[in-house]
Amino acid sequence: MTESTSAPGSGSALDTHVLTRTAGHLAERYAGIFSPETVERYVFESYTTLSRTARLRTHLATLAGHFADDRLRALAQAQGKIDKPVPQVLFVCVHNIGRSQIAAALLAHHAGEQVEVRSAGSLPGAEVHPLVVAALAERDIDLSGAYPKPLTDDVVRAADYVVTMGCGDACPVYPGKRYLDWGVADPSRETIEGVREIVEAIETRVQSLWDRIRS
Repeated sequence: MTESTSAPGSGSALDTHVLTRTAGHLAERYAGIFSPETVERYVFESYTTLSRTARLRTHLATLAGHFADDRLRALAQAQGKIDKPVPQVLFVCVHNIGRSQIAAALLAHHAGEQVEVRSAGSLPGAEVHPLVVAALAERDIDLSGAYPKPLTDDVVRAADYVVTMGCGDACPVYPGKRYLDWGVADPSRETIEGVREIVEAIETRVQSLWDRIRS
């Protein structure tokens, strides 16, 4: 599920500078865990992957750095190179612009630092759906900085719970993980009222999952 390494295209000298600098910082962070070459590959690969669908490119290099950092952390956790102090939960839908973003935001809101939450899409979209951002803002949950992320092997391997919503068999199955599939409507074609109903439906499932994790 990962993409091949590729440097930014022509006209992206600034992005290349940001990515190279980010790779250096992350190489220091993961010193003794991953080689500088591996870190750099993850940074530029993450940029290439996000650039295929991102609508806003102004801060794309910065987002790629965050994405690469999260993937490297997940990979280190999956390989037992760093501890997993709390349960890891991954939410997956098709585009990572609606259902999985809602679920991740709600669980993070309720559980705080007692879980580590990630979300991804099997075919990620360009941006989180504006009505999803609006519906969660009504609950004082800020999604303004969220962005769609592709499903990668490293985040699946790190997860203790994998919750899928409408993405079929796109998510690989690894032993020792708890897999759940939630039948929730896609908010992408809904009105704000419909999105609110979907948020309520996901809220119920998230509360049940949180109770299960704590038990």
